[in-house]
Amino acid sequence: MGESVACPEIVVSREGGILEISIRRPDRRNALTHPMYDAMTAALAEADADPGVRVALITGTEDCFTAGNDMVEFLQNPPKGNDSPVMRFLDQILMQEKPIVAAVNGPAVGIGTTLLLHCDLVYCARGARLQMPFVSLGLCPEAGASYLLPQIMGHPRAAQLLMLAETFTGEQAVEYGLANAVYDDGEYLQKAREACARLAAQPPASVRMTKAFLRQPQRDAVAKQMRAEGDAFLARLGAPEAREAMMAFMEKRKPDFSRFE
Repeated sequence: MGESVACPEIVVSREGGILEISIRRPDRRNALTHPMYDAMTAALAEADADPGVRVALITGTEDCFTAGNDMVEFLQNPPKGNDSPVMRFLDQILMQEKPIVAAVNGPAVGIGTTLLLHCDLVYCARGARLQMPFVSLGLCPEAGASYLLPQIMGHPRAAQLLMLAETFTGEQAVEYGLANAVYDDGEYLQKAREACARLAAQPPASVRMTKAFLRQPQRDAVAKQMRAEGDAFLARLGAPEAREAMMAFMEKRKPDFSRFE
């Protein structure tokens, strides 16, 4: 069984064969820190290692999935190398053997959107607002998004969402192929739990094998792209463009990129 990591902002519970991972840091819109990544990685590893767990569910609070990485921490203590907490989390979610279901409401920013690419079923609330603002922050895509998004929705739409950092709704996530269904804000989590219960009742080895067949043809390519993105992302964190973008974000002003080539 995986080793639990104590982190009050990540609440892990279990009911039957469902291991539920709740992101709970509402005062910061569930922004993710290094300890939170470690706790989520440990919980997913526990789900895979425990034969009694059939499926993992990732959700946030009632009005927010996650605002992505905590910008203050990223400026003060940026991740370093492929063994950083965020990279370990991405490696875990890429290689997860058992199915992952996501229940999304409110903001799902940055990795809050790209982690959905590695979930097997995604249920959104009508109030969900998804965004991948990497370029606007002077960064680049992560989590294999630059490989997976064009496959899922085509290059033009992937470029629109990544390069222009446009926000999109739960309904659009379904239209674009990122989510399975959208429900009223009061229903999305229950529908996700119902889907988890149905998965948990299926033959477990067959479910794992089917997930493996669905993921395996592109897993090596995704892993390679994820590593290349990760290296570029970490390098970009110290770039002048990213510093200007992040300082402007924290100072609540419009960034000025006019001096950059």
